[in-house]
Amino acid sequence: MNTLPYTPHGPGAEAVTISRVADNQWHAVENDLVVGRGHASRRLDGRTFVSIDTWRDAIFDQLAAAMLADQSELLYTVVDENDRDLRAGWERAGFATSRREYEFVVPTDLPVGPIPPDVVIAGADEGPLRLLDKAIRAEVEAAVGWQTMPAEVLPWQGGTRPMNASKYTVAIHDGRYVGMVRVATRTRRPRIGLVAVLVDEQWHGIGRALLTHVLQGLHSAGFEAVTAEVDESNKAALGLFESLGARRTGTTLELVSREV
Repeated sequence: MNTLPYTPHGPGAEAVTISRVADNQWHAVENDLVVGRGHASRRLDGRTFVSIDTWRDAIFDQLAAAMLADQSELLYTVVDENDRDLRAGWERAGFATSRREYEFVVPTDLPVGPIPPDVVIAGADEGPLRLLDKAIRAEVEAAVGWQTMPAEVLPWQGGTRPMNASKYTVAIHDGRYVGMVRVATRTRRPRIGLVAVLVDEQWHGIGRALLTHVLQGLHSAGFEAVTAEVDESNKAALGLFESLGARRTGTTLELVSREV
């Protein structure tokens, strides 16, 4: 356990001790009471995301300083753009915005878009789905970088991590998987986790046909709307969702710490 005493200024002020109580947890203790908590979580892509829970700015700053001092890598955090106090706290600690993601609510009561000739929309099998996933990841990484994809989309695991094919709907052209939609349903409202089409198959309406097919299926299952997140730099995805009547409901910022 590492401890860092902090004595605030002013008469009658009580000392606050910042302690690292586990590999990924920090506590701020005052008068034997925990008055703030910090947490770090390492994601599958290797990045570490941090969060702090306290209502006092001075304790937030002390926790952030202790967490940064204990780490030898860049740290990330996610905040609602409208949460100015939380954003200001991380900025005081030296964090800066690295990306902005728009949140949407998408209606499901939509007509299915026209399916391009020789394209079939179907459920997925893991073998060809894995090949498509690998190819799309390579294209995204070579262009804008996989870090621009929605946060819940898992990073590539080198083909070793099982894929739940039941969560995917795919577009098949001439026997080859060329596009996919991933849906997460273990939430109050289903979430569109990914819409992707191979570069050489784009601009033919495949993405729209895939998405409207999935939305109609969710509507038939009793869901009136789904959620989705789109990076602000992904103009094609923004245009697709907005053309389907998606309503923007918020903006999330990903912040990254200064170089260490």
